[in-house]
Formats: sequence, structure tokens, C-alpha cells
Amino acid sequence: MDRLASPSPAPLRPTGYFDATRTATYGFLAALPLFVLYEVGVLLANSGPGQIRVGADVWLKTLLAALGGVGWAAVGVVVLLIGAVVVWRDRERRPPLVPKYFGLLIAESFGYAVVLAFVVGGAVGLLFGAWLWPDLALAQMARLGLGLQLALSIGAGLYEELVFRVILVGGMFWGLQKVVPDRTRAYVIAAVVGALIFSAVHHIGAYGDPFTLRVFTFRFLFGLALNGVFLLRGFALAAWTHALYDVLVVTGGL
Repeated sequence: MDRLASPSPAPLRPTGYFDATRTATYGFLAALPLFVLYEVGVLLANSGPGQIRVGADVWLKTLLAALGGVGWAAVGVVVLLIGAVVVWRDRERRPPLVPKYFGLLIAESFGYAVVLAFVVGGAVGLLFGAWLWPDLALAQMARLGLGLQLALSIGAGLYEELVFRVILVGGMFWGLQKVVPDRTRAYVIAAVVGALIFSAVHHIGAYGDPFTLRVFTFRFLFGLALNGVFLLRGFALAAWTHALYDVLVVTGGL
């Protein structure tokens, strides 16, 4: 007599704060305020026919527009649809949506932003014999108005983490696993290469910072630290940490 196949056990649903906030559901929902604040802020703060935007935003939207044949206005809708699909795919193990978790997530990110600024700045001080204040790493931003600086700071947290952490480091890690059997070594290689690229692109373009080894090293170490936050705590924490760090810098909080 044939035996009935036993159903596969349902995946465990994360319920605690730390497990829940690492999921794709929280990553997407926590990133939505950054998306809205950035897009509205850029529209309100930019004057004239052209718009100054975060470089990673321009790269991503240009690529999506070229692949899909849609204009920039529609790309935002595409991004939202992709996020909705991610949440839907996470439905079987979707964590409970606890409002206070979002507040705790922002508070945790704020703590990381402050700690990383002083840890990375201190490390650069030990290497070069002089402390690097965080505002020196965003010197070119000072040429812009405060409203636009805030919008770009928020957008950098969202789009640079999406491009450099999720797509670049995540993509390299996925590819390296094919040739490097040790997962830890594969991620270390991806994290280091990703941090080098992350630092280098901040010296490119009209609003790029003049190259100095001290500033380059600061951003490289900061990129490594954000890779750690992304690996241990997920996309939402990395994006908010980056955004809050930049906001603290441009407002004089660091």
C-alpha cells in the first residue's frame, strides 16, 4: 500500500526583534520612508531645469529604464512593484509587523551611525596620525543648500546600500561561492572589493571629493563596517545607519 507523503514542515516564522528586522519584509517596509523622503526632498530642494541626485540612484534608474524601455517616472513604480513581490515571496515566513520594531530599528541604526563614525575616524587617526572628522569626507556637499544635502544624505543611505551592499557585494559573494568553497572567505573578498569600489566612486564626478589617501581610507573602512552591518543585521539597518550618519554629518551632529 502506498504511503501518503508527509507534508513538508512550514518554515519557522521569525518573531523576535532581531530575527524579524533581518527579513525582506522589514527591509522593504523600513526602506519606504527613506524612498519617499528622498524623492520628495529632491523635488523640493532642487531648483532649475536639472536635478542633482545621488549617483547610485542615477545609475540604477538609468539601467532599469534601459532594460525596461520605461522613463524615469515609471522606474519608481517598478521599484515598488519589485518590493511588493519580495514581500509576497516572504509570505510563508512573514514576521509579525510590530510598530515598535520600526522605532527600535531606527534607534539601533542611530547608535551604529555614531559608533561607526568614531571607530572609523579613530582607526584613520591611528593610521595617519591625525583624526579625520566625518564632515571632511563629505566636503563637497557643503556647496549645496541644507535641504538638498539632507535629501541626498537620505538617498545615499537607500540607494548606495542597495547598489553597493545588496547588488555589488551580494552579487560578488554569490559568484565567488562558485569558485571559493569557503563561504567566509568568499564574503571577505566580496566585502573588501566592494568597499574599495564604494570608496573610489566618491571621488568621481563634479561633486566627488578631491582624492586624498586619508579620505579614501576613511570611506573604505566605513564601507567595510557597513558590509558588517548588512551581513549581521540586514539591508534595513545598513540603509538607515548610512542615511542617519550622513544626516548627522551635514547637520553638524558629528
